[in-house]
Amino acid sequence: MTTSGTRAAHRPSRKQWVIEAATELFATQPPDEVTVADIAARAEMTSAAVYYHFSSKDQVLAEAMRAFAVALREQLEALTQAHEPGADVGAAVNALLAWLGEHRSAATVFFVSSAGMSQEAEALRQESRTQLLNELVGLIRKARESVSDAEAAVIGLGLLALLETAAISQVRGDDVYRSLGHRSFVREVGDLAQRIADPAT
Repeated sequence: MTTSGTRAAHRPSRKQWVIEAATELFATQPPDEVTVADIAARAEMTSAAVYYHFSSKDQVLAEAMRAFAVALREQLEALTQAHEPGADVGAAVNALLAWLGEHRSAATVFFVSSAGMSQEAEALRQESRTQLLNELVGLIRKARESVSDAEAAVIGLGLLALLETAAISQVRGDDVYRSLGHRSFVREVGDLAQRIADPAT
């Protein structure tokens, strides 16, 4: 039992509740139609409590995107560190796609819902793309030790484009994703990632 004014260590902060509630709403409704009152109701608090942590709905959106971008980069960093030299790059891309599926609401907001919402959202997305590209280039260099810097950069761009397209297809559940089914979709993405990374395979 905790005393007044203390909080259990595992209990998320009220700020985190706001972010999670907003993410769920932004993933299912156009963000410009979501109000602070909607977010407050979803988080089971008052609008004043939301404003205590955030100055506006746009700030909530930006913070949610920033948190997701950090987590995505950390996941890719972990996959790169664990990657064995010469191992199949497609497996790493598939693992990242699986992680995105586990964080579907946040991925939907980051890749789909927030598109064109604000300059800050676009700047966050661009910053994240640069960081992901750098990490993908590192993955390529680890997988193919003899690759040149220029080739690694081009391959990294190809993998980034594939990853973003696959993530959007998966979170939207579009025609391609539905027609293939989840398993076949993931397998095809992994195979294509490996062909991009090493056309000789």
